[in-house]
Amino acid sequence: MAIGQNARMDAAVTVDSRWRLSVAPMLDWTDRHCRAFHRLLTVRTRLYTEMVTTGALLHGDVARHLALDSVEHPVALQLGGSEAADLAACTGLARQWGYDEVNLNCGCPSERVQRGAFGACLMAEPMLVADCVKAMNDSAGGLPVTVKHRIGIDTQENYEFVRDFVGAVAEAGCSAFIVHARNAWLKGLSPKENRDVPPLRYEFAYCLKRDFPALTIVLNGGIAGDAAIADHLLQVDGVMLGRHAYHEPWSMARWDSAFFDAPGMAASREQVEARWVAYLEALHARGTPWPHAMRHALGLWNGTPGARRWRQVWSDHRMRSEPPEQVARRATAARLSAAGIAGRG
Repeated sequence: MAIGQNARMDAAVTVDSRWRLSVAPMLDWTDRHCRAFHRLLTVRTRLYTEMVTTGALLHGDVARHLALDSVEHPVALQLGGSEAADLAACTGLARQWGYDEVNLNCGCPSERVQRGAFGACLMAEPMLVADCVKAMNDSAGGLPVTVKHRIGIDTQENYEFVRDFVGAVAEAGCSAFIVHARNAWLKGLSPKENRDVPPLRYEFAYCLKRDFPALTIVLNGGIAGDAAIADHLLQVDGVMLGRHAYHEPWSMARWDSAFFDAPGMAASREQVEARWVAYLEALHARGTPWPHAMRHALGLWNGTPGARRWRQVWSDHRMRSEPPEQVARRATAARLSAAGIAGRG
């Protein structure tokens, strides 16, 4: 029995396992290479792209932004925008390219995003978001349209604000909400500070689930470790992790068995590394530089003896033109040597 499936807070809670566990969309991190690496660790966890603006899709290289490998499923496209027609057109593209969900970003607090009139500032305009969601649903062809948002903006810290936002958007046809349980401070904090400084208020997400039992409520923000995931799953339908999943990727190897009651994908770190090196070799054979992809896997051996030396070899700029298999042999030798020294000390 997967963790958290029996001990729900009350009978009104509905469980849509599609959102039970997910990895957050993270700019410059969750690209197609990152998602391919994460799939070596977990099959069932839902993955998200980096945020892609509607302008980038409507006026740029669609294939560069939307091309994906079949192994990435289930995978969602996160869109940034505030023009209903543009979002509808991009939702149609997501459907054509085979995505499993389209998510509207109403949580990013960066000034660049604000200048584009989307992201967290959209929370101040719930009816505009509702119009966008309706237009997206009209183009989705049954594809789920979801919203990722904060619990408030600036000093707006009362629960009623996020409750009314969710209520208005739900009436437009959105049935799944990913709640980053912090306020977004639109002035005075950088995007990085906005991920740490505003206090976490998980209880706001719990209240949303109680007030909207028919909706799928997914909690995001500062969550790390299986015990914390299981605790939150007693209150909400799903949990989304970001930085912890990225920096401690081996933690994901337990998720399929622990939370989906499904066979685990990864038997050992060595197995994952071997499969990942094969992926890098394929990139190298096509003439694609592999270091940009390898950066996503540098945390694989975190917490084990020799991990630092392993990372150092893979990060050495002198290795960048070498075949990945050759670098892997050197990295493994360095890791084992360092682990042996540590063991004799």
